[in-house]
Parts: sequence; structure tokens; C-alpha cells
Amino acid sequence: MAASDKRLNSFKAYDIRGRIPDEINEEMAYKIGRAYATLISPSRVCVGKDVRLTSEALAAALARGLNDQGCDVIDIGLCPTEEVYFATFSMGLDGGIMVTASHNPMDYNGMKLVKEQSKPISADTGLKEIERIVIQESFAPMPARKGETRSASCRDAYIEHLLTYVATDKIRKLKVVMNCGNGCASPVLDRLEEALSLETIKMFPEPDGTFPNGIPNPILPENRGVTRDAVIANAADLGIAWDGDCDRCFFFDERGEFIEGYYIVGFLAQAFLRHHPGSKIVHDPRLVWNTVEMVQENSGIPVMSKAGHAFIKERMRLEDAIYGGEMSAHHYFRDFAYCDSGMIPWLLLLETLSVAGRPFSELLQARMDKFPVSGEINTQVRDPHGVLAKIEAHYTGTEKASDHVDGLTMEFADWRFNLRPSNTEPVIRLNIETRGDKKLLQAKTSELLEMIEELA
Repeated sequence: MAASDKRLNSFKAYDIRGRIPDEINEEMAYKIGRAYATLISPSRVCVGKDVRLTSEALAAALARGLNDQGCDVIDIGLCPTEEVYFATFSMGLDGGIMVTASHNPMDYNGMKLVKEQSKPISADTGLKEIERIVIQESFAPMPARKGETRSASCRDAYIEHLLTYVATDKIRKLKVVMNCGNGCASPVLDRLEEALSLETIKMFPEPDGTFPNGIPNPILPENRGVTRDAVIANAADLGIAWDGDCDRCFFFDERGEFIEGYYIVGFLAQAFLRHHPGSKIVHDPRLVWNTVEMVQENSGIPVMSKAGHAFIKERMRLEDAIYGGEMSAHHYFRDFAYCDSGMIPWLLLLETLSVAGRPFSELLQARMDKFPVSGEINTQVRDPHGVLAKIEAHYTGTEKASDHVDGLTMEFADWRFNLRPSNTEPVIRLNIETRGDKKLLQAKTSELLEMIEELA
């Protein structure tokens, strides 16, 4: 295999992520630093890291690689991924790199990379080129002047920016369970609490790379029980849980019920449109009816984009959209350089709950009844694209509309589905919604899963 044809398992569609030490290690981190600097020729780059036990050493090796290519590094230390985004755009830097493996197992680590104005570097916008440079070791010649690394903090400015999204005087003294998951959330939450009148119950607040309470990944149903139980036990108004690097937050109502991210997209869109009518809202194509209706009812313009942060951010910039949301709990904000944040959503939700003066479940129930959903169902198959083609052929002629914006979407009078292959594994992901018909939802979910199993 020629050097240009080689692949590294740790280079994914949107980031770098792999097992320690065979797929990512300090030597590779050093090379990634040199390759990143070779590709974009930055003068100043910030580097942040999560709580994982290997993150400090990987960040140091990464900084050495950047320095050897003449790039100065601003080390902002332990932080959520979004603080790297904030530092990059607010300090006018040429790029930023976060050392994190988010919700992956403990023996994994990785990196998320951005360039100026926190524009993402993904497979389509430079990550494949960085991979090629690492494999071939085709780095630019080392300059006479090496870069320097210095520690700095933008935490004060970051906290101040987060608070601009809400009117703090409108937020009531709600009781909130906060499951930090031993990740990066707690240091930021401590600062935000100083400006808010809340009663908080913090769970696992200590940043701890051994993850004594399990890897924080609330999107998995088996990981939700501890937050649910805490909400019920404390009679809380709301529960919030974060993943490892805090770029996603997940919500539980006052009954401890987990809220699908799909419904949060509509609520956040509504929150922005109340103050900015006529704005555009970008959403992913997996589940759409609730979002589109809420956007249009609040004088907004819904815009559909392929799922994935690189696609959403690019479309938001193109449309000058004020907000973008995915059902996977990624939420993007124009004034946050179109980046995703796991802190802004819960602040906005607190304000919405405070102003409404009604329980969270009561605000949500009408939307959930009107557009019930299956939740995302993943199935392993050998030939994802072959399965999609056969299912499309089965339903063709009975649908009202179909598209291939992201996988296969087919829409009928009272139900629709989206079926899309994973970017990283032989898996297809199914989402179904109906117009207020839970029995139809159950029937169509069973129907499609049986077909997928037969075809697989």
C-alpha cells in the first residue's frame, strides 16, 4: 500500500479519536501538531484538555509539535470543548485544538480541531490532509524561530459571554439536579451559579479521569437512571446531565423523565424567535415536523441540513441562522461563532421555565403528543447502503415525498422515517415520527425493524 493510500484508525469524519496507546499516543500527538501547523500556517493556537488521565501528556506533545513549526500555543488548561471554541474566536487566534475523547471508553483519547473563527476542521475541510501529512511525515521545514507555550485563561470572558443569552433577573430559584459525570462541567457551573439564584444538587462534580461513576454519556438509556432518581428524590424542577467534554447537555423533567433532544430543538428555536422574529433556524433531517411547526408558528424560517457539526455550522454561516439544533443534543449558536455549546441550552431553558411558571413536563407534553417519536434505533448490518436501497424500493410509489439529504427520508400522510448509515461503523440509524398517532408509530417501527433484520 502506497503511503498516500494508508489510513490511520484514529482519524474519523469529524475529529481524531482512538485507543491509547496503539491508535493515538504522544508521538502521534506531536506529529499532529506539526501537521496542523504545516497545513494552516498559524501564528497562535489555543490548546485545551479534558479530564482523561492521558490528556495532559497528549496536550504537551501536541504543543511541542506546534512550537517546533513556529506556532505559539496558549494553554487554557482543563476546560469544556466549547471553551476552546470561545478562546479561538474571542481572542482572534488562528486556531484551537481540544484534547478529548468525549464519551468514549476510558482507554481512548483524541482531538477536536478548528481554525480561525472556530471553523471546524473535518474530513472534508483539512483533516484528511493532516492525516496524509502525519503518515508521510511531509511537514514543512522547521523555522529558525520556535514557538512558545504560555498558560492563559479566558474563563471570565467566557462566563460573561454565556450569561448574555439570558436575562438573569428573570430566572427563578428553581431546584436543579446537575450531573457533572466527573467531567469538565463543574468548574464552569460553579462560576455560572454565582450569577443565578438556583438551588442546585450537584452529582459527581469532581473532575476525575478515572471516571469512578462511569463514562458520562447520557444519551445511552442505561446511563440515565442515576439522574432520574436524583430528580425524583430531591423533588427537583429539572435535571441536567453532560457528556465528558460538555459539548452536549441532556434534560430530565420534574418527573425524572428523559427528554428527547428533538423536542429541545423546537423550544430553543422558539426562545430565539421571540426576540428575533424572521430569523432562520437550521435543523437536521432525522426528525423535523415538530421543529418546523414551532419555527413557523414563531415567525421563523426552518432550514434543513445534513446532520453533523461540520454540515450544520457551514449551513448556518451560509444562511446567517441564529440557531441550529440536532436531535443528538448538539446545539449551535450564531453569536458563539456558530459553534455548539452544552452550557447555553440549559441557561435558555431555565429562563423559559421561569417565565412560563409551569412544570417542564406540562410545557412539553403537548408537543410530544402531537409528534411522538421512536427515538434513534441502531442496527448492525453488513451492507448499510444495500439495505437503504431495498427499503426505498419497497415504499416507492406510496410516499408523498422522499429525499437523500442525509441517508433516506420518506414521508407519508401521517408518518415519516429517516434511515441513515453511520460514518464510522456498519450500523444504520432509524428515526420515525407520526402525526399524533402512537399506535401507528409502534406499528411502523416494528414494520421497519423487521424489514431491516430480514435484509441484514
